[in-house]
Amino acid sequence: MAELPSAPRRRVVITGLGAVSPVGIGADVFASAVRAGADGTAPIQSFDASGFPRRRAGEVTDFEPTDHLKRLDPAAWGRSGLLAAAAARLAVADAGIGEEQLEQGRAGAIMGTTSGESAVVQALGEQWVADGLESIDGELAGQTPASRIANAVSAELRLHGETQTIPTACSASNYALGYAYDLVRSGEADVMLAGGADAVNRLTHAGFYALGAMAEDLPRPFAADRTGILTGEGGAVLLLETLEHARERGARIYAEILGYAANCDAAHMVHPDAASIAACIRAAHRNAGVEPEQIDYICAHGTGTPTNDTTEVAAAREVFGGRIPPISSIKSMLGHTMGAASGFGAIACCKALEQDFLPPTANVTEADPALGDGVDCVPGTGREARLDIVQNHGFAFGGNNVITILGRVS
Repeated sequence: MAELPSAPRRRVVITGLGAVSPVGIGADVFASAVRAGADGTAPIQSFDASGFPRRRAGEVTDFEPTDHLKRLDPAAWGRSGLLAAAAARLAVADAGIGEEQLEQGRAGAIMGTTSGESAVVQALGEQWVADGLESIDGELAGQTPASRIANAVSAELRLHGETQTIPTACSASNYALGYAYDLVRSGEADVMLAGGADAVNRLTHAGFYALGAMAEDLPRPFAADRTGILTGEGGAVLLLETLEHARERGARIYAEILGYAANCDAAHMVHPDAASIAACIRAAHRNAGVEPEQIDYICAHGTGTPTNDTTEVAAAREVFGGRIPPISSIKSMLGHTMGAASGFGAIACCKALEQDFLPPTANVTEADPALGDGVDCVPGTGREARLDIVQNHGFAFGGNNVITILGRVS
């Protein structure tokens, strides 16, 4: 039997951005803070960190769910779900798309996370330790499934399409973007909300401290004196639709998703592999139909640990040779927001394309000479630059790598 011709792939664009972040709420506030190199970290408030030698994190201290949500009862949902739903509500408003279009159309939500409803689990643990297992609040226990993060978005916006939480840790938002892109590109969905959310919590903080990956004071990715990460939190959501649909409704278009790629090192639980990351970058370029010399900027995973930054630059050298594009890390300002990290990276990329600037690596005056020549980490504050195609990195423990490629739409 002759094979039927496949339907043409639809072009997918980003028209809405929602940021609930340690440097501000709303995409414009977020972009201004990032451009200025603002520090979103401070002494931890969400739990008693006095027992830790290192007590800073990137928390969203001005987040009041009722300021943003119309349908969800904050008492019935965990903090990660509320951060995601609020960011999604902001993305929809930013896109200027009517809620009735979402309710009647084929719209869904794909959200990424590292620790799920970690703040809920922390509260349950505190109840257990204080008063025994019998004291645990059953209704609170019902808020623990990580699946509720994406469910919160769909419940808040009455989305009837595919709703899924992807738990691939610190690359999860890029996974979510890639999967949502596939759904819209293939015609399985008309509009998708994609991104991620996580909350600061004792378990994650203790885990990174125990690994020796916690920064002594501030995160300084790519700097010679970098000592590690600070944990962070937030909700980062982007609205995806077809280029045709966006133009029909006169939407502002931030960027086109040109393509993405995902792979796994399958080698070490916490140590990244340069060759595998380089292979993922090359695959993303192939899928996006671009050449290395066309990439104007890399939004790095850039955790600030000696190992990550060295490996990430080495992988970039494998692909780009002597000309590495400017490569910076917004984790220097937000802390490591875990499952939301590459979602915030994608938002920063969209705003950089819109506003013609390079996001900076804050807290840094120059790149570590040991990384080699030609590493422009955009130290300190953002700077003006014309960008046409940008590359967004997301890496996770277990060797999960995802690269998304975004481009300007003329």
